[in-house]
Amino acid sequence: MSIFQSMNVSASGLTSQRLRMDLVSSNLANAQSTRATQNADGEFEAYRRKMAVFGTGQPSFKQMLKYAEGNNVSGGGVRATRIIEDQTPFELVYNPEHPDANEEGYVEMPNVDPLKEMVDLMSASRSYEANVTAFNASKGMLMKTLEIGK
Repeated sequence: MSIFQSMNVSASGLTSQRLRMDLVSSNLANAQSTRATQNADGEFEAYRRKMAVFGTGQPSFKQMLKYAEGNNVSGGGVRATRIIEDQTPFELVYNPEHPDANEEGYVEMPNVDPLKEMVDLMSASRSYEANVTAFNASKGMLMKTLEIGK
């Protein structure tokens, strides 16, 4: 195990949580977008909420070899495996004056719930702070180790 492994794991966590915060800001920015994408029929659809799916970091050859030898090695951190769209149905809002209203006067609004997004943002922010704290703790331990050699 490298002496920088804990810093690499924290750095991967920082990157992942930043992606989550970016997705939340994109979702909130498009919470009223009724013409985000075009479907196969050429009609516009409302914005769909986007979410990140996380998995373990890609193990190195050295880690896989140690695992095969029977030495349990910690993972390589976290990474975003893909970004998915929330498939919950759009909310129908009655607004006959809206340019995207259907024949009955209903408009499909994005499936973005600002309350859910703010909770997700707070969670990502706290996780980001925890990774910063772990990174700084690792850095402090490495600095103290270097001072021993003086």
